[in-house]
Amino acid sequence: MNEKLRAIYLNDHLAGATAGTELARRAAGSNEGTELGSFLGGLAGEIDEDRKALEEVMDRLGVRADPLKRTFAWGAEKLGRLKPNGQLLGYSPLSRLVELEGLHIGVAGKLSLWQVLRATSSAELDGVDLDRLVARAERQLAALEPFRLGAAREAFEVDAAAVG
Repeated sequence: MNEKLRAIYLNDHLAGATAGTELARRAAGSNEGTELGSFLGGLAGEIDEDRKALEEVMDRLGVRADPLKRTFAWGAEKLGRLKPNGQLLGYSPLSRLVELEGLHIGVAGKLSLWQVLRATSSAELDGVDLDRLVARAERQLAALEPFRLGAAREAFEVDAAAVG
């Protein structure tokens, strides 16, 4: 197995998990007091747990975390806040949609990671419940979907009944 490529792959996913945790926390705060905010608060906690599971996997495989990639991912998430959202200041329906799409992409990537590790796992990963991690990512995607589509309808002012 090419250890160098595996280390790059895992560090890329660790950077994504770092950015995803930050994005979920920010989105939860922006939607505080709503059903979406509650969901995102829980999702942020789960993404952080998944990040810790990835760190455990990396430790078991002898892969050192790349602090530069993690710092870059953290900073990139912060810079992403500067994206135009149709309002001069503040949070807009487009902000919500873009955040939820970012989380959707991140969770789908995490699902892929767990599936790849399950398909290529070695004895070092005995005891890591990859099936549970896959199932959790699938559940997260399914739970995120109605919020994402609702945010799209709100951003583009589409009546949900009109589109079936």
